[in-house]
Amino acid sequence: MSTRNPIIAVTGSSGAGTSTTTESFEHIFRTLGINAINVEGDSFHRFSRQEMDLEKRKAKEQSKNISYFGDKANDFDGLERLFRDYSETGKGKMRKYLHTFDEAVPYNQMPGTFTPWEELGDGTDLLFYEGLHGGVITETNDVCKHVDLLIGMVPIVNLEWIQKIIRDTNSRGHSREAVTASIVRSMEDYISFITPQFSRTHINFQRVPTVDTSNPFSAKAIPTLDESFVVIRFREVSNVDFPYYLSMIDGSFMSRMSTMVVPGGKMGLAMELILTPLIEDLMKKKSDSNKQIDWMSDL
Repeated sequence: MSTRNPIIAVTGSSGAGTSTTTESFEHIFRTLGINAINVEGDSFHRFSRQEMDLEKRKAKEQSKNISYFGDKANDFDGLERLFRDYSETGKGKMRKYLHTFDEAVPYNQMPGTFTPWEELGDGTDLLFYEGLHGGVITETNDVCKHVDLLIGMVPIVNLEWIQKIIRDTNSRGHSREAVTASIVRSMEDYISFITPQFSRTHINFQRVPTVDTSNPFSAKAIPTLDESFVVIRFREVSNVDFPYYLSMIDGSFMSRMSTMVVPGGKMGLAMELILTPLIEDLMKKKSDSNKQIDWMSDL
């Protein structure tokens, strides 16, 4: 962790809604005048889409599995290096993974490929990561220890699968059968690499539908926010003003000492109310740290 160059990470499984959450953070950054560098977790995949298809076939021939959730398909060394370098120097290297033709055309590339690595721009206030592995820990890597504010986006699993199936079929051109197969193939890595992160997060936002999602594989539509509640769990977050949040968010209530429940349609409001003071605190610590360094350099 670094007071001079803070890192905020939003972590969640594929289809968890982390991309949508990014919009809330971008609004907070604009409101606070923060210059954040955005890093997408998919940029640390090891393989292009074509290469990953080959790796899947190899694994299948050996009666094994490989998925985007696990260490075999992701460069955890590179991700930890970026977080470490940024926290220490405010610098690092990043690239983009191009999912669709619309994303790929400006780079004159095919979807499922990476842009070249490039240096982060100077003068950023913080690094904002959105992806699968913002809080991952393995035998050889500890990405989590570099993160100053770790947020988990964790819809209940049936909703997560519905969101993934509909997103990947409608936006990314995959068949429903292929997406279902990828869910099954990824389950071991999901248990080993994804779910443990949500015990390390500072705050989890878990969306729970109030409509029937019993069979996610036959769903034709994603339940709306208004057809949901959001369970918000706080861990190691001090000075949480629960009475204020409850007064500001109509229909909210406490289900446990550290857990608040809000109507799904109020999730954006809840995120801004809860996260804005935490981000302001990170920026104050950054300012105080820089002032101290400037003072020491003048001695």
